[in-house]
Amino acid sequence: MDSSEQEKVDGDIGVEKKKDKTANGYDGDGGEPKGTASSADQDSGDFYDVEIEKSNGEKEEKPPQESKDESTSISSKTEEFNDKEITINSPKIYCNARNHYLPAIKSQAHLPKPDPPATPRVERSQSLSIAETMPSIGKYISDRSSSFSAAIVRRLSSWKEDNGDLVVKNDSLNLEVTEFHIPGVKVIVKLKSEAERLGLDLKGRISFFTRSNCRDCTAVRHFFREKGLIYVEINIDVFPKREKELIERTGSSQVPQIFFNEKWYGGLTALNELRNSGEMEVKLREMVGERSPEGAPPIPVYGVDDEEEEDDALLETVRSLRKTLPIQDRLIKMKMVKNCFSGVDLVEGIMDHLDRGRKKSVITAKLMAQKHFFHHVFGENEFEEGNHFYRFLEHEPFIMGCFNYRSSTNDSEPKPASFLADRLSKLMFAILEAYASDDRLHVNYSGIDRSEEFRRYLNVARDLQRVNMKLLSPNERLALFLNLHNAMAIHAVISIGHPEGVLDKRAFFNEFLYLVGGYPYSLNIILNGTLRRNRTSPYSFFRPFSKGDRRLELAPPKLNPLIHFGLCNGTRSSPAVRFFTADGVESELRCAAKEYFQRGAIQFNMEKRTVYLTRIIKWYNEDFGTEKDILKWVMKYLDSTQSGLLAHLLADDGHINIMYQDYDWSGNL
Repeated sequence: MDSSEQEKVDGDIGVEKKKDKTANGYDGDGGEPKGTASSADQDSGDFYDVEIEKSNGEKEEKPPQESKDESTSISSKTEEFNDKEITINSPKIYCNARNHYLPAIKSQAHLPKPDPPATPRVERSQSLSIAETMPSIGKYISDRSSSFSAAIVRRLSSWKEDNGDLVVKNDSLNLEVTEFHIPGVKVIVKLKSEAERLGLDLKGRISFFTRSNCRDCTAVRHFFREKGLIYVEINIDVFPKREKELIERTGSSQVPQIFFNEKWYGGLTALNELRNSGEMEVKLREMVGERSPEGAPPIPVYGVDDEEEEDDALLETVRSLRKTLPIQDRLIKMKMVKNCFSGVDLVEGIMDHLDRGRKKSVITAKLMAQKHFFHHVFGENEFEEGNHFYRFLEHEPFIMGCFNYRSSTNDSEPKPASFLADRLSKLMFAILEAYASDDRLHVNYSGIDRSEEFRRYLNVARDLQRVNMKLLSPNERLALFLNLHNAMAIHAVISIGHPEGVLDKRAFFNEFLYLVGGYPYSLNIILNGTLRRNRTSPYSFFRPFSKGDRRLELAPPKLNPLIHFGLCNGTRSSPAVRFFTADGVESELRCAAKEYFQRGAIQFNMEKRTVYLTRIIKWYNEDFGTEKDILKWVMKYLDSTQSGLLAHLLADDGHINIMYQDYDWSGNL
């Protein structure tokens, strides 16, 4: 073949290639792809990309790209049969033949084409009504739910076998898992109660008498909770008048005492026998049918105060003085003092009202001051006749900021301080048992706010307004201030919320006040003024009490650094919320410290010889001593593993780095 004939053949082939490119989506001039897929009945001459192996045996793949000047992806072919569109998936084909791809020619047009496979006629489905499709939808959802549940169970089984890191809660019934955790997944399954499992419709009543902070009562409560049984708890510390009924029914005031309807069954020992013998089902079946008879212990009445209040013996005289004394604003010692009266006017008012001599009237005025009906405007004395000025408690400038103040002061006869301290602790123990997690790290504040226990606690808080705190022993006073701090923190969260910013912290710790013994107390004053014996708070230069403040008289004789682990401010990094008894406050504080450190308040990095301590110790480092003294002091409250690590670091007298953990201010919800 000569050169002219060769050029003619090459030209014919070039024309054929150009036609083929046009058929495959290329424009005839620039060779650019049009970006449209070829139909199935196009003429022959189409090209597929065939991958060519390089000389070194490696394959080079060209990834799909969306750019028009690089390649066009054909992902599917579409045919139409009887107005129904059917999509036939095929592998992606790249139409770029440059560099690494060689075009392969399809079968020629003059050859016979194979007949397409027979395709069944696809009828267009008719729409069904919603009523007709609902059963199918329900069946579909049910099937999918069953498949999903089965997948979860299989995943759990494999997870437990592989890792053993499966957290199980409430499996005391030997039934299914009720709560488990997988990284990123939390599934909670609500189990049927004991009555539901047995198919019983209980109309009777399970009730039992308890006290606060009672271990056996807690065990009975947990048993009925785990069984999912509804019960009525009658806490005789919350409802003290029900103790008489308990004695009449059982002949004793010991608790717990369990009743199935009107029948007295016994205490924790009897309940254990019932559980071990398998007779629990029999007892439950006895309560099927009629409702609880009238002879059963009645449900406690909520919202009714069953405690009697007695008016103060001096109340009538005080009410008369409030109306007759010349109460006005005065300029005293270059300060404007509002709503005050002189001691001379007070004595003369008492003489006129009681018709008695001046000497007895002065004694009566001093007794009024001791009961905190009024105070000296500058706190200089309790009461002295002469040119001194006083102010009634309801006229104090701080009174409106006290959250245990209700439009007027409590003029009832002050109750003994020991009685109120004991009553406060029992009510708060009852609140924790009902509305806090077992580890006391999470608190249901909304539940507390709606509870009868909290309503009665607020009544006790109001009784603290004029209580004589000096009559308490040191341990009683320590326990009361610890309990009062934690109770106020709960009340503050309910009333103003958790502190989030700097201004919120100021309102939470400094401006949320209680009127106690005639004087205002905030969380900051209780901690730094009273319990820490008037020391400055972190990042502050001022002491809570000025010289001569009468609240200093209530400070403990010696600072105990363990108080920091018994105080809860409603945040996640604070110690768990707890309350204390006067008899065991010292041992209970030691237990609180051990619990806090074992919960992560100290951590170790042995390679870097670093100890990570809770930030509470940094804030109040003057209460614990030098850094080396702190480590030795902390060792007394660590478990064996932690104390062993710390002892190893201290043994060689080498340098130990002490760093402090970040503090989590989010709420302990």
